[in-house]
Amino acid sequence: MKNTSSPVRRISAVLLALMLVCSALAPTAFAAGTDQTLSFAAAGRTARSAAEVYAQNVNSMVSVEVSARVNMFGYETLSEGAGSGFILTPDGYILTNYHVVEGADSITVVMYNGEKYDAELIGYDDSNDVAVLKIEAEDLTPATFGDSDKLVVGEDVVAIGNPLGTLSFSLTKGVVSGLDREVSLSGNMRLRLIQTDCVINSGNSGGALFNMYGEVVGITNAKLSGSGYGAAIESIAFAIPVNTIVNVVEQIMTKGEISSPYIGISVMDVDESLRAYGVPQGADVMEVTKDSPAEEAGLQKNDVITAADGESITGSGDLVKYVHARAVGDKMVLTVFRQGQTIEVTVTIGETVKSALPEAEEPAEE
Repeated sequence: MKNTSSPVRRISAVLLALMLVCSALAPTAFAAGTDQTLSFAAAGRTARSAAEVYAQNVNSMVSVEVSARVNMFGYETLSEGAGSGFILTPDGYILTNYHVVEGADSITVVMYNGEKYDAELIGYDDSNDVAVLKIEAEDLTPATFGDSDKLVVGEDVVAIGNPLGTLSFSLTKGVVSGLDREVSLSGNMRLRLIQTDCVINSGNSGGALFNMYGEVVGITNAKLSGSGYGAAIESIAFAIPVNTIVNVVEQIMTKGEISSPYIGISVMDVDESLRAYGVPQGADVMEVTKDSPAEEAGLQKNDVITAADGESITGSGDLVKYVHARAVGDKMVLTVFRQGQTIEVTVTIGETVKSALPEAEEPAEE
């Protein structure tokens, strides 16, 4: 973590830098067994202006301030950072990005009215870049979740957040520029994100992306900056679709662990060089986990999955999304291209469970 009010993590490729506000995980206790539920949109909604969306939701937004003591050149120094978040429940559950609170020793949540609260990290899922905080407060105004699957390119959206760690509760307006963008973040994390041209800067991470009904449809978490192809990069930002994380967030709040369907393979898109030799589009199997549902079904490394239950699979993202939409125990018929032949393989969806609890650092071995 750098000594700055808004530390930034950068990932560069061909002169492009993907920027995220970062600090990180503080070991705290899990408050198990909450009976709180998230708020979802009701029927009969009315579209609003940007000013109306802001007025409706600004009291549900928060700034997130983090600090950690780090050792630099033998001296202990305080590293500080800032991000954004929003209220999930009236009794003080807060959602932000995992990379905002990663490594933090202390977390403070600042409300729109200026009130400050010490926050506890309840749990997180680093693979989805989400973290749930808890403050001791009552009668808060939770944000309402919308349906990110209903977004269309060109639709108006607004973002509310804490750019630069100082310009808190700022609104920017734009459109949905693209959907289902596969973006590689640090730590080998790959997410399929909403692309928007809303102006997003360091400190916006963890804030909400709203549709014009005032519903949260995304969590802003990254932007591209720098230059490429001889031109400056502007207005390319990303947000996590809420439909991909709502179930995860509810599991963090209620169980402290995250269960998800899986079949036990790692996949990537079919390389263009293989397409030249007649290999079809699909999800290229790079590895099959031992004793997994995939291995039991007979899937093999270098298989190319081209369809699932008759639905076309054009890349790795299609398959991941399809599997995650299924229930544990479901049977799935995969169409597989193997060494020039097309076969069908039936896989029974399994379950993987991982802890969402913050863990104390283990002592170093002597």
